[in-house]
Amino acid sequence: MTTTATIDTRFRLAMASAGIGMAIISTEGRWIEVNPALCKLLGYQAGDLVGRHLHEFSHPDDLPLTERVLDPLLGGDEDAVEVEKRYLRADGQVIEVVVNSALMRDDGGHAEYFISQLRDVTAQRQAERALQEANASLEQRVQARTQELEVANRRLESFVHGVSHDLRSPLRAIEGFATQLARSTEGQLDAPAQEQLQRIRAASTRMGGLIDGLLELARINRAVLRPARVDASLLADWTLAELQDADPQRSADVQVQQGLEVIGDEGLLKVMLGQLLANAWKFSASRPQVWIRVEGERKGDRLHLSVRDRGIGFDMAYSAKLFEPFQRLHGSDEGAGNGIGLTIAQQVAMRHGGSLSAEAEPDRGACFHLELRDQKNQQMEA
Repeated sequence: MTTTATIDTRFRLAMASAGIGMAIISTEGRWIEVNPALCKLLGYQAGDLVGRHLHEFSHPDDLPLTERVLDPLLGGDEDAVEVEKRYLRADGQVIEVVVNSALMRDDGGHAEYFISQLRDVTAQRQAERALQEANASLEQRVQARTQELEVANRRLESFVHGVSHDLRSPLRAIEGFATQLARSTEGQLDAPAQEQLQRIRAASTRMGGLIDGLLELARINRAVLRPARVDASLLADWTLAELQDADPQRSADVQVQQGLEVIGDEGLLKVMLGQLLANAWKFSASRPQVWIRVEGERKGDRLHLSVRDRGIGFDMAYSAKLFEPFQRLHGSDEGAGNGIGLTIAQQVAMRHGGSLSAEAEPDRGACFHLELRDQKNQQMEA
């Protein structure tokens, strides 16, 4: 038969060997017994603690907290409580301790003493505060950097708009005068002169296209995303129909996998697919038939798309230049545009948390791989 004395002996043995601070405390708040781990925690010998009130070792600012915790135990409202408070070590160091306390009662239900466990969490709390301070500092730096970037972007956008406005006026003049010259000299210029005049007009048109591309790139980088559920298959069908309407004499074999959806900005995604599909169409100009496939699959919160063609392709040795503005891997006679289209497409993909890459072989076509991540839509989540 197990006696009370045996239980006490076993408890005291367990208490003495425990790796965390343990104590028996009177209902008046005085240490009755303490274990070696608690002595080490507070930096005192057992004889320095036993008989003294625990308030003598508590941080002065935490004394009201101690009273608020013990009152529910003594009043019978709680069987056990846990609180985090500060203690003062013998060397004056302030330590942070998690205290678990339970009130022991006799057979008559009267309060006898508290059993408390004390665990030092000073290092943990210091690390947490250091991390919080580091995060706060990082957040401040990020906010400051974000503000700087916003200012820089506004200045860049203003610059681009200003330059485009200033360039359009002389371009219109060049185009206008070239047109008038062509009319007034009709039948009078020899072939070389007519070709030079045509080059002037073509250069003016290309410059206008460059300006439009720069404005589009600036707009995409600054546009506020308006996420919604977007049918990417429908956008691709729409874009291909526009290309076929603009070039009806071309024979085309185009197929779009249906049911490809993503949560994103419909306007920007239409621009992105427009650039990629227009590329595939243009660089298939030398083929008897345009061949384009748009396929994809969902993986979690991401949509993976591929736009494949059988056009003239390109040499992967120069792929690093593919998404750089104004870089062209082909000449204008092969269908090259202003050198901004793929940059625009890549920026849209990146703004949707994704990426754009390509693979190709000369004279065997190209395939552009898109990855788009669903964007958060507050209304849809609600």
